[in-house]
Order: sequence, then C-alpha cells, then structure tokens
Amino acid sequence: MDLKKIRNFSIIAHIDHGKSTLADRMLEITHTIETRKMRDQVLDSMELERERGITIKMQPVRMEFKSGGENYVLNLIDTPGHIDFSYEVSRALKAVEGSILLVDSTQGVQAQTLTTLAMAREGGLKIIPVLSKIDSPLSRVEDVKEEVIKLLNCDPDEILLVSGRTGEGVENLLNEVIKRVPPPVETFIDTTSCRALIFDFKYSNHKGVIVYVRVLDGKISKNENLLFSVSKEKFTSLEVGTFSPEETPCEFLKAGETGYIVTGIKKPGIASVGDTITLLKNPLPELSGYMQPRPVVWASVFPEDADQFNDLKAALGKLRLSDSSFSYEEESSGSLGRGFRCGFLGMLHLEIVIERLKREFNLALVVTTPSITYEVTLNNGKKEKIYSPYFFPEEGNIKEVFEPWVFVKIITPSIYLGPIMQLLFVHEAEVGETESFGDNRSSISLKMPLRELMRNFFDELKSVSSGYASISYEIAEMREANVTRLDLLVAEEIIPAFSRVVSRKRVQEDAEEAVEKLHKLLPRQMFATKIQGKALGKIISSKTTQAFMKDVTQHMYGGDITRKMKLREKQKKGKKKMKERGRVNIPQEVFLKMMRSGEN
Repeated sequence: MDLKKIRNFSIIAHIDHGKSTLADRMLEITHTIETRKMRDQVLDSMELERERGITIKMQPVRMEFKSGGENYVLNLIDTPGHIDFSYEVSRALKAVEGSILLVDSTQGVQAQTLTTLAMAREGGLKIIPVLSKIDSPLSRVEDVKEEVIKLLNCDPDEILLVSGRTGEGVENLLNEVIKRVPPPVETFIDTTSCRALIFDFKYSNHKGVIVYVRVLDGKISKNENLLFSVSKEKFTSLEVGTFSPEETPCEFLKAGETGYIVTGIKKPGIASVGDTITLLKNPLPELSGYMQPRPVVWASVFPEDADQFNDLKAALGKLRLSDSSFSYEEESSGSLGRGFRCGFLGMLHLEIVIERLKREFNLALVVTTPSITYEVTLNNGKKEKIYSPYFFPEEGNIKEVFEPWVFVKIITPSIYLGPIMQLLFVHEAEVGETESFGDNRSSISLKMPLRELMRNFFDELKSVSSGYASISYEIAEMREANVTRLDLLVAEEIIPAFSRVVSRKRVQEDAEEAVEKLHKLLPRQMFATKIQGKALGKIISSKTTQAFMKDVTQHMYGGDITRKMKLREKQKKGKKKMKERGRVNIPQEVFLKMMRSGEN
C-alpha cells in the first residue's frame, strides 16, 4: 500500500462522549466487521470495560475504505477518556498524524477535553472537531459549536456533526479524515533496515510478549532478527500482523502502518513503551520515547491467604506486561504478612487493577487505604520518601513534611459556583481565575493538595453540581504539609491496612469517622472489642463492640442460685482470658469497604 493511501488517526474526548460508539459505526461502514458479528463497544474487549461502559486499554484497528474511487487504509486507535488513563492517550497520539476531537453536543466542552486537546496540539497533530449525539433531543449543536470555535479558533464549517447511534455523518467523517489528516512520511529512508515505535504491548501465555508498533521506516517481516534499542535485547519476530480488529497475521508491516509483532519473550522488563525496535544487523538510531508515567496513588496489596503470595507475585508480573503505567515492589507487614506496595495513576486505575487481579487470576486480596508520596525530613536531618502511611514517622520525630499538589481545572454550570467554592474551601484549595465559558458555564482554575483530591473530592463535586461539573488535573509542585498519622487499633493492636495520613486540622473529625465506620462494619466477637483512633501520640476516639452473649445457665431449671453464679463467673473469666490472648479476625470485605469512600 502506497504511503499516500494510509491515514493514522485517533479519537480523543472526555469520558462518555461517545468514542466507542463512533468507532463501532466506523467498523460497520468500512465492513471491517460483519453485521452479524457486530456488538456494542466492539473495541472494548475487556469484560470490565463493557461492564463499566468505559475504555481502559487503548485498542488499535485497521479499516479499509473507498473514497473518490481510491482505496485507503485507515488505522484508528481508540483511546480512554478517563483522567486516570491519560497516559494511554499520550501513547496513542505518538502513533498517529491526526485526531478527531469528539465533543458531546448535549454536554459541550468538558475539562478532560481540554487536557487531551493540549496533548494532541503538543504532538503537532491535525485536529478534526466533531460534535456527537446530534440525534439526541437534548442536543445543543449551535451553542456547543460556539464553544468549539472559541476553543480551536476555527471556522464553523470545519466542525462536523455525527451520531454514533444512528450512523448519521460518519461516512462523511471518514472522507474528511482522508482529506484533512496528512499521510505518514518515512523519517529515515534506508531500504536495508527498519524502525518501529512501541506504543503498547500485551502478554500471551502461548506467544509471550506481543508489542503494538507503529512502523516508521522500512519494513518488518516474519522471522527477522530484531533489537530493542533501550534494553538491548535481541529477539526474532515469530509473527507480524494487523488489527482487524482481531490480530490478523500478514507477511510484513511497512512504514506508515500500525500492527503487532510476536516476540516470544516470556520475561518482564524487556519490552517497554516508547522503546524502538530496529534490525539487529543494521540498527537505526533510537527514537525519542514517551513521558514515563509517575504513580500518584499508592496502596499495599496482600494475599488473604499467605500461601498465595507467589501467585500474587506472578499475577502482578503478568499484569505489568500489559499495563506499564503501574509499578510494584515487595514489602512485609507484621499483621498482614508478605505483600506488595503498588503505585497507580489514580483511584480508578487502582480499582481496575485490583479488580483484574481478582477476576483474571482468581485472587482474594487485602488492600490498604490508598496514600500518596510524602517527603519527610526527620529531626536528625535524614530525608525519607514515605509511600505507606504505616511507615510515616511518629509524632515528635519530624522536622518538616512535603506533599504533592495538583493543578485542577473544573468546568461547571455557573449556578453551582457558590456550593463548589464552599467545597474548595473545605478541601484546602487555592482558587485562581474563574472565567465565563459560554452557555452560562464557568471554568475554575485552582491548586490543591493531592491528599485532598483523594478525600472523596470527585464524589462531593458531582454531588454539589448535580453531576454537571467535570474535572481534570495534573501534578504540580511539592509543598510543605501540616499532616499527621492516624492509626486505627482493634483490640489494642494497630491494623496497618487502616493507617492513613490526615490533615492536623481534621484529625479529630477523621478519627471519629473512621472509628464509627469500622464499628459498624466489624462483626461482633466472642469478647468485647475496643476500636480506637490514635494520633498526635494519644487516643483521640474510641468505641467498643459488645461481645456475643450466651446464657450458660439456660439448661438449668430451678436449683441453688449459687450454681448459676459459679457458671457465670467461669464464663466471665473465660472471656477475660480470651480478650487477653485472642486476636480479632477482620474479614476481607471489611478491608475493602474501609478503603472505599462513603461506603458503610
């Protein structure tokens, strides 16, 4: 296929603006999938994606389309819209020349639209503005057009209208992709070698690591000896092919094309996103890669059954092969045994990874309360990075603490500005400029501690704005923090999974809330169990769960009262002994419910 007949593009948008549905219609119109095999969200192959109605893993697909009497190949990469997966979007954009900026005509431009647009512009991509859901009775085409014109500084006739549900305007959109998106260009013309950029990969038990590549120079055939430029690892291409949308083997991939290469490698750490693949005997210079994702949320993960530690280790290794944006390392805890400290891009990312570990590897897990990274200077001048609240230094040992702040953008209908401002005050935010954003909407720029963003902020924002506000954020600088460690004790034993770092201003309130929540969730024991919140070197909140009561005299009828008293005294001593020696068994679901905000 001539390079001039290839178009590589992606779809970028805020979450739930109709990317996956639009991709479905494109696959239908180009006959990439037979009508009888068609289903909703066809590119969302993961069960979790279909269940939640969101895209988690980006998915490339090759389509063939006839326009103006000529045959073209369209390589589409469908991307996630949720803020936690913006790293996936950044990778997809490196493999394409153009992007469809999809805006829901019922909702208008949202915060995440601005984030993904900034990434596309930074990459120098051709932007095609498109309004979706034009068939909806709630559609506000003219109003939203004005927002897009203001955002892109484009002409009104550049904006295309489509309905992913009915298919209206989709064929015209494909023709416009061919007209507006430039064809790929070989950057290093050398017929004796080849070069490809890795934008994703996955792991197969049978085939090993399968890398997803955009070929930039030359061609890559089956059974060629190739080299990873960064890891310097050699391998042979066991199979090459394209996505239609299933993996379809072919003889070779050439410059301008998107496809996959089966490497046969079965150990982690060899393939990495942003690495360059080139010919072993005549290597070309490596390409500049991608930004490395920095975990912002940390949680420790332990197997419920200590015998499953090796199974968990193997599962994390396999998951890391298909999701390079999370990291893990081994750790040990007195009450929870051996486990792993894992880093994630956000709370949704954490939930998805934990859910995949359970479903795909059948593991029962205990997950600690999510935390962030603190930089602590001790009184002796030693500096430490603290990832787990349990290891946060004791009160009195700390000279200063620094924590990450985030730059946040919120777009909301103007009528909710008042309650949102109150919410921002509660979450220690520094509000910057507020500007009008068309259709009685406002854009708020602000900075706040990442710790506060994780403290149920998303749910509270949705609540005070009746679900209309949208948010995007990026990590800003480190600032000094006024925080302390809050521990929860059950039967006078600290439970590391429940430890957290909280603001000193809220420590009393947070301790009372956590103790109350655990009191409701913890099953009653055979002895009275004390639940306590400890911070600032003292117990600041306490509640006791009553023991199960059993009438040890129920089998006795009449007789001397002293016999009953002896039995009750014996029971009392037994409970006292049990309290001294017994340990409280905390069920798995209690750990999970304590992790989730607002769940009782």
